[in-house]
Amino acid sequence: MTVNPTDVLLVIDVQPDFLPGGPLAVAEGDQIIPLINRLGQRFQEVVLTQDWHPPMHISFASTHGKQPFSDTVEAAYGTQSLWPDHTLQDSPGAAVAPALHLPHAGLIVRKGFRRDVDSYSAFLENDHRTPTGLGGYLRERNLNRLFLCGLAWDYCVGFSALDASSLGFETVVIEDAVRGIDPKAMEAMTTRWQDAGIRHIHSGDLLG
Repeated sequence: MTVNPTDVLLVIDVQPDFLPGGPLAVAEGDQIIPLINRLGQRFQEVVLTQDWHPPMHISFASTHGKQPFSDTVEAAYGTQSLWPDHTLQDSPGAAVAPALHLPHAGLIVRKGFRRDVDSYSAFLENDHRTPTGLGGYLRERNLNRLFLCGLAWDYCVGFSALDASSLGFETVVIEDAVRGIDPKAMEAMTTRWQDAGIRHIHSGDLLG
């Protein structure tokens, strides 16, 4: 598969708090970083996202005195899963992972910085109404095919892919450059991708 000048590598949430040893670690999340670095060399256009939460964020179990992973709360936009405190603004765990080497990235999109709404997608917050501005950036620059990688398959990568497709972008997931949290949720997300016409490929299709 040929990478074109109007293609974008969209790297989702490769941050220390989501890597092994972090409070919301994705298994083997660190193992995809060398591959993402190699992929980045093929793309003129690279965009990164950062989860970027304030203290007492709605997604933190500690905010509600509840248990992470198992408990939920009802937000104005629906049921909110609860997680350990993670990616606190300006903390080392919220930084771009030091091993990620994509110096030519033209944009870093921060999401989840509003206390009362979570944001899995790179395009829309979880209310499905509030845009991050990424769609406008891509359109203004005539960038129309997105290749997604990063963390995690069943959450931020998954919902970013769905929103990208619904906004009219040709959307491709590089499956071996993504890791997930829950196998059942990953399977369900993959079905949603298929229903939306989202392709998923192997990195070898790009790297040869």
